[in-house]
Amino acid sequence: MEEFLVFIMFFAIIIILTLFINKFLTKWLGVEKKEKISETSGKNIDRWGRGLILLTFLCTLPYAIEEDKNVMWYMCFFIVSFGFQSFMEWKYLKASKQYVITLTYLLLALVIMYNVDYFIYRI
Repeated sequence: MEEFLVFIMFFAIIIILTLFINKFLTKWLGVEKKEKISETSGKNIDRWGRGLILLTFLCTLPYAIEEDKNVMWYMCFFIVSFGFQSFMEWKYLKASKQYVITLTYLLLALVIMYNVDYFIYRI
């Protein structure tokens, strides 16, 4: 039961940290309105790219589970997924600077995923 409470507290802290970072970066960078890539000329490229990433993710899932490389596999998936999203935002939404926020979330996700054992089981 105690481990479950630590797990819940860990995710509550992550959510609060994410909200704080989002608010801070939005004000600091002056990102006004969240535009969508689907409203630009990169709509088809975005759809195809996300589809290929998802297909690759699903095709390699049995290997990751069988070889017990879940954390590294998820980290690679986050790098490819968030990297593609930030590239598309940089390419088609340059004025909004949303790609910086996406890259920050990528770094935050990687740090958390790499250290999740320490955060949950060592506290």
